[in-house]
Amino acid sequence: MNVKNVIWASIVTTAISCQSVKKDALSFENYPVRQGELTEMEYSPSETKFALWSPMAEEVKVLLYESGHEGSAYQTLPMTKGEDGTWTVAVQEDLNGKFYTFNVKVDGKWLGDTPGIMAKAVGVNGRRAAILDLDTTDPEGWAEDVRPALDNFADVVIYEMHHRDFSIDALSGISNKGKFLAMTEEGTKSAEGEKTGIDHLKELGVNHVHILPSYDYASVDESRLNEAQYNWGYDPVNYNVPDGSYSTDPYNPAIRIKEFKQMVQALHKAGIRVVLDVVYNHTFDIANSNFELTVPGYFYRFNAEGKYADASGCGNETASDRAMMRKYMIESVLHWVNEYHIDGFRFDLMGIHDIETMNLIRAELNKIDPSIFIYGEGWAAGAPQMPQEELAMKANAYKMPGIAVFCDEMRDGLRGPFSDDHDGAFLIGEPGHEMSIMYGLVGCIEHPQIVNDSVNYSQKPWAAQPTQMISYVSCHDDMCLADRLKSTLPGSTDAERIALHKLAETFVFTSQGVPFIFAGDEVMRDKKGVHNSYNSPDSINTIEWKNKAAYKEVFNYMKDLIALRKAHPAFRMGDADLVRKHMEFLPVEGSNLIAFILKDHANGDEWKDIVVAFNSRKEPAKVSVPKGAYTIVCKDGKINAKGMGKVNGAEVTVPAQSALIMYK
Repeated sequence: MNVKNVIWASIVTTAISCQSVKKDALSFENYPVRQGELTEMEYSPSETKFALWSPMAEEVKVLLYESGHEGSAYQTLPMTKGEDGTWTVAVQEDLNGKFYTFNVKVDGKWLGDTPGIMAKAVGVNGRRAAILDLDTTDPEGWAEDVRPALDNFADVVIYEMHHRDFSIDALSGISNKGKFLAMTEEGTKSAEGEKTGIDHLKELGVNHVHILPSYDYASVDESRLNEAQYNWGYDPVNYNVPDGSYSTDPYNPAIRIKEFKQMVQALHKAGIRVVLDVVYNHTFDIANSNFELTVPGYFYRFNAEGKYADASGCGNETASDRAMMRKYMIESVLHWVNEYHIDGFRFDLMGIHDIETMNLIRAELNKIDPSIFIYGEGWAAGAPQMPQEELAMKANAYKMPGIAVFCDEMRDGLRGPFSDDHDGAFLIGEPGHEMSIMYGLVGCIEHPQIVNDSVNYSQKPWAAQPTQMISYVSCHDDMCLADRLKSTLPGSTDAERIALHKLAETFVFTSQGVPFIFAGDEVMRDKKGVHNSYNSPDSINTIEWKNKAAYKEVFNYMKDLIALRKAHPAFRMGDADLVRKHMEFLPVEGSNLIAFILKDHANGDEWKDIVVAFNSRKEPAKVSVPKGAYTIVCKDGKINAKGMGKVNGAEVTVPAQSALIMYK
């Protein structure tokens, strides 16, 4: 999420004055840390235990309800405070199917009902937490569900999608449009007979699906799902519960949980891992947030004036460096892994979080499965209230082993800056961006041929390993690739944009970083030129499946490109020393031409001396190569791993606005 995407945020005045919160903030570091897990409701048929951490509270009560959204509490129970600031009470009866909230008293005032900070099941719109046994939400065969094998992060291929975008098209052939269950349907086809849904993903060859925020968020009213509503979901309410708008029944707490698990299970069976987009850096608002209604001020940072800090651009920033926020983030991530079998996490505005917290999350996940992938945005929308050297910013990625960061250096070197949709770069023939792209091709590591002073945003390498770099040219933020090409090349033909689209994706998949594509880019998706479509209607955001037939050559090219990367370890060495040893840029004359060789059987590849050349000029270009006999596998916007002809000698011609790949 970039700063441009947060205009939807609800900025409200907190119920606690800035002056009093600032005073309390001085003692926050002395607050006791809750022992054990942060579980707030523990159910059994004979007893339900409630627990809430609120060390500043004078009183705490739990309220019980028959309904998740209607009526008043039928019972109110006072809670007892423990030594670590945790309030507890137990009810000796079967409360299965009931709902609850907490209410905390601070400075003589009751703050208002909250489902707690760690609710794991909720009613419609997440206002009340639900009492149920999570084991009853497991689909058949859930105990046997396993994540698909992954040997190395270099083997990851990410596909970023929004539930509604992917399946809402009337011609998608999918029954559960816009729902978690859309990803469980097999055999779906477009009106033109092309595979859609999960079969499309298998055909394309991706092995990780990054789903945009799928926890319970604020901006879609789950009680009005008969009306068209849309949001990306970067407005968290309950971090540990699937959002009801993507379920078939948001009123039934068990349904959304079971259907989310069914989605994960189906993707796992298809050989695809699931990455959850998490937004721990801010909450939808302050005054009504579960954090603020539990321990006012504690979970947020403040600026020098004692006001709530705003590095997120959404009115607040959370304090990951504070002990209980850190504990919360770790346990929340572990909940998604253990309960939902999630395989990876993408951290929104990760630069707001501190390095220590991110490394602790990595360490805890390593105990479960070191192949769980973590990556995030290595920036913030403003300056966080911590020293830069302690933040999980892109520049500090080398301090976070096993955590990857998006590379905007290569992205903008290819298409142009985020700040101006009409400003192009390498793809449209603008000179001077070559070094920024080369920086991305090696995976943002130290490399003897990279002149760091000539890189657009970073004057030194920030990745210790190439697998710490996310290689991409478009994502949900900003214009998608097809729109960006239209904007930066007004008057261009469809054929020219198709050629440059393929060229851009070839950079992504031959980079030593981890390749990432935005859903629909493989079928030339467009969003009608909308830069920030966070709440645009379906007419803007929908992937139109007719495009798969209309742009089948683009889909086939990307499918073959993914297969080429998978088949040849030279394209995904996964080790900085190997990249420095085997990847060498070839000399070229002039601008808008880049070429490299993967030499000496890179990473044990059966192909010897693989040459990759990129030409964004409107005319063919000649490149000098080590003398020899080569087999061409990519040329003129087509790929054939079996060979497309031979070339001999010490020079090769790269066709205009395309990539060339060949090997000895």
